[in-house]
Amino acid sequence: MLWVVAGAAALGFWWREHPSPCPYGLRVWLVLPRPVITWRRLIDILSPREGERMLEIGAGTGYYALRVAERLGKSGRLDALDIQQSMLSHLATRAHERGLGNVVTTVCDAHVLPFEDDSFDGVYLSTVFGEIIDQDLALAEMYRVLRPGGRLVDGECLGDPLMVFPENLRQRATAAGFSFVRRVGVPLAYFALFRKEAGDADEAQGS
Repeated sequence: MLWVVAGAAALGFWWREHPSPCPYGLRVWLVLPRPVITWRRLIDILSPREGERMLEIGAGTGYYALRVAERLGKSGRLDALDIQQSMLSHLATRAHERGLGNVVTTVCDAHVLPFEDDSFDGVYLSTVFGEIIDQDLALAEMYRVLRPGGRLVDGECLGDPLMVFPENLRQRATAAGFSFVRRVGVPLAYFALFRKEAGDADEAQGS
């Protein structure tokens, strides 16, 4: 048992030093129950509404994506991004099986988002932010593609060896121009909500 614990600790340390996404071969971990950062809690804090356009970064096989897409309805759209085509193919199959025609998948990372400015009502990611090499650049991209008043939600938990702690996330997000709204959960497992204030775009246009 001690060898298992030691091995897990060593793997976690290595992963923190070498950030990388979960391989498709380990996708079973992506569908396991997630204490605190559940899909229901994400829905509550993100508040996706029918007709909105949402973006998920690091969608994996769709633990959150399918639930969000259901709430966006036929008039809404969910863009699901991942750097692994195998993950997105899996997600697309699951969406088709559920009759969800509003999920659009794209292979890319978070550093250069292939969307126009002010495209989304909400952007969210969960246990993904720590995998991003240049987090400040990624936050700047998320800010750019969000509409004025748009929401950003990030989920983190201690079970992720690349977990980003609340204060670190808040400092980076506010430096990118976001306003902190609230956090649900506990410091070691939480969702944090930020907003791109409506006035920010007006100031940028006037400058």
